[in-house]
Amino acid sequence: MSRHRIAVAAVATAAAAGLAGTLAVLPATAQDSTEDSLTWGACPEDVTGGERMECAAVPVPLDYTDPGGQTIDVMISRLASTDPEARQGAMLLNPGGPGGAGLDQPTGIADLGLPASVTDAYDLIGMDPRGVGHSTPVSCGFTAEQAHRGNVPPYAVDDAAVEAQAALAQGVAEQCAAKDTDGLMPHMTTANTARDIDTIRAALGEEELSFYGASYGSVLGAAYASLFPETSGRVVLDSNVGGTALDYEGQRRWGSGFEPNFAYFAAWAAERDSAYGLGDTPDAVRDTYFDLAERLDAAPVGEYDGALFRFIVFVSLYGEDSFGGAARLWQSLDAGDEAAAYRLFDQLDVPAATGEGTEGTPSPYDNAWSAYLAVTCNDSDWPEDLAVYLEATAADREAHPMFGGAGANITPCAFWANDPVEPQIPITDEGPANVLIVQNALDVATPLAGAEINREAFGDRARLVTVDGFGHGAYVYGTNACALNTTTAFLLGGELPGSDVACAA
Repeated sequence: MSRHRIAVAAVATAAAAGLAGTLAVLPATAQDSTEDSLTWGACPEDVTGGERMECAAVPVPLDYTDPGGQTIDVMISRLASTDPEARQGAMLLNPGGPGGAGLDQPTGIADLGLPASVTDAYDLIGMDPRGVGHSTPVSCGFTAEQAHRGNVPPYAVDDAAVEAQAALAQGVAEQCAAKDTDGLMPHMTTANTARDIDTIRAALGEEELSFYGASYGSVLGAAYASLFPETSGRVVLDSNVGGTALDYEGQRRWGSGFEPNFAYFAAWAAERDSAYGLGDTPDAVRDTYFDLAERLDAAPVGEYDGALFRFIVFVSLYGEDSFGGAARLWQSLDAGDEAAAYRLFDQLDVPAATGEGTEGTPSPYDNAWSAYLAVTCNDSDWPEDLAVYLEATAADREAHPMFGGAGANITPCAFWANDPVEPQIPITDEGPANVLIVQNALDVATPLAGAEINREAFGDRARLVTVDGFGHGAYVYGTNACALNTTTAFLLGGELPGSDVACAA
């Protein structure tokens, strides 16, 4: 997955629970067969590594309750196995999000170090999920200069900041509703994307389709394995959100996850104090964080206020390869060097608006942000009462002062135009033992609690591989040998470990 993509439990009425039962057994629209029914051709020119793959458009129902109605196209890519004797089937990949485009993921993960034994065993299938990239994209019309800063709500220092964010969030929700003239957004759900995957399986002529997903991809994989336990093949859930939706409680976990991950960065920075000057002990680095954030709250450096600074630190904790750039940015902000701060911001590749650009310039993140909002807002029933966010943000700011004021803050989901069309898909522990959950102990975007939630919900269908490591992404996207070997053995042999696995650093 793109490691910089992120990233309230639904209360179902009896009628809604009945709807879930109905939709869960809907068949794929494509007639199952052993023949590939797709028309393959060249991939779009903007797909990195596309010249090494082939692509095809798969028609899927816009609304699975009306399988004979309107269809939309979902585009997939294929990096085919070149070893017929070793080939075992196909594996679909998802890079996270929601809103992450994935046509380039097969070549991306292969080039990153996916073992040749796995690329021989599987045709790797990439996908731009419905509403994303080349798959009938949705748009809220975000511009480069508007105040919306992306998928992570800004840190709120007090109630007034929550109320100000509520006004912005309401405007974004209304903007998205106004732009959705084709009525696509209500059908942007994790459950529908999981149904698309089974439609793709049938179109590929596969009896089973294996799956690897990271971050939000774990949400999609959990839904896929639960809706289609008998046709899902080997399922790997990496860097787990927990459950089958990124709901309000999942978003709030960012607050608790930030601090142990920051401690890892603080130890790194303290060892390099003579180079960066952020503090000669982890506690001193933590003090510098609070001092700089509070100074930026009072006197921003250009567009860099305390909320944006905290967000940048959050994103920099995705992996140790971002630490050096983040430390330099701290230095620039501490010195009040606005020009240097903007240069370093660009180098960090942080997906956030900073108010730059010509009036009305489309944001390069428009589709990703729009798809993210549509899926997260549709997947669960977010609180609509501002008082809920005021209380939760105050509580989390006290309990987790470094970032709790962000994870609990209000989002456009509180004002979304439509209610969820169905309840959150429950994870089922009934079905084959085909789910391997892989998780770093330290992961700022998807804390360990998410993996533990999935492990308990899947029961004997799953095993948990916990890595004593840091970063977002454990299999291939991380460097732990035990995680690599354990996951590869499962993908090749199909047998789960006899018990949960603890991988040493």
